[in-house]
Amino acid sequence: MRHSIKTIALVAGEASGDLLGCHLMEALKLALPEVRFIGIGGPKMQAAGMEILFPMEKLAVRGYVEVLRHYREIVGIRSKLRTVLINTPPDLFIGIDAPDFNLDLELSLKKHGIFTVHYVSPSIWAWRGERIHKIKRAVSHILALFPFEAPLYEKAGVPVTYVGHPLADMLPDTPNRSVMREQMRLPRAAKVYAMLPGSRQSEVRQLAETYIETAKLILLKQPEAQFLVPLVSRETRTIFENMQWQLDAQNLPITLLFGHAHDAMIAADGVLVASGTATLEAALLKRPMVITYKMPPFTYWLSKRKQYQPYVGLPNILAGKFIVPELLQEDATPENLAQALLNLVADKQAVAELEALFAEMHATLRQDTAHKAAQAILPYLERAK
Repeated sequence: MRHSIKTIALVAGEASGDLLGCHLMEALKLALPEVRFIGIGGPKMQAAGMEILFPMEKLAVRGYVEVLRHYREIVGIRSKLRTVLINTPPDLFIGIDAPDFNLDLELSLKKHGIFTVHYVSPSIWAWRGERIHKIKRAVSHILALFPFEAPLYEKAGVPVTYVGHPLADMLPDTPNRSVMREQMRLPRAAKVYAMLPGSRQSEVRQLAETYIETAKLILLKQPEAQFLVPLVSRETRTIFENMQWQLDAQNLPITLLFGHAHDAMIAADGVLVASGTATLEAALLKRPMVITYKMPPFTYWLSKRKQYQPYVGLPNILAGKFIVPELLQEDATPENLAQALLNLVADKQAVAELEALFAEMHATLRQDTAHKAAQAILPYLERAK
């Protein structure tokens, strides 16, 4: 028999999920002050009061090769967690993103009578759309971050709530570029470019050389230009620095930052950004951007074959058309990237139109996400025996 204090099990697979989970936990605690949280999460979820059963870092692997290398360990963790949760059932399970890990777990738990909520729709609109059938079997309710996702689930008969995107709640409507430049001691008149090569070591390895060579070409046209490169860890910083030495580029006006990606984008005239959530952050901060990505050729070939849409960047997906350039794989040459950035930043009308589009996007995605997600979840807790 379960206690009157509700127990919620959650699994987050990486830093973005840890942030989502922490905000959701805080919103749930407002409605249920005595709620207990267990599962897999990072430092933010732990700080919000979660009892960590397994470390989140074990799940945070990406790419076919990396996943295969860690496959047995990841499957082992899922199997142990499944046993724990079936033997001592929580009132509710919330899988935060990480669909490859969470959906199979949700499938088992739902069969054992546990309510399952999946927070962040898998990108069925981009590739592997057939997963919607598995999702329907695995989840009691899905929480979708983007407005175009809800109708897909409604049509398939999956209970869904559009909750907006937490970044839209967190980021300011009109970031102040001149104040940020002052804080960062950047010349007011210089052209400033933020260059975001991604958060994973594999991404920085793929893009560091291209980014540095792109900066060299921009400097030929704009000798006063400054470059800001936010990196999320000591490891990614070391990879980037080593590439600077290899290319004899340590004297370029490149400032490496520990984190501070939002600050760098706010201060910038233009952003060069690896495909991913950072493209949405750049849009919400109303910055013109060029999206790029490189991955091992075989991985790219596999993902390209399964792709439904002609674009990979979230701003283009949300707009339903190309509003910012995407230069991927062999098209992502320093020459192409430098030219695209210079053209975009120089076109004042294009920048103004982008800013207006991004402001509309921001208004649509701002929904008080954590509160809305908590409200969708609470009825399941009331129904839990």
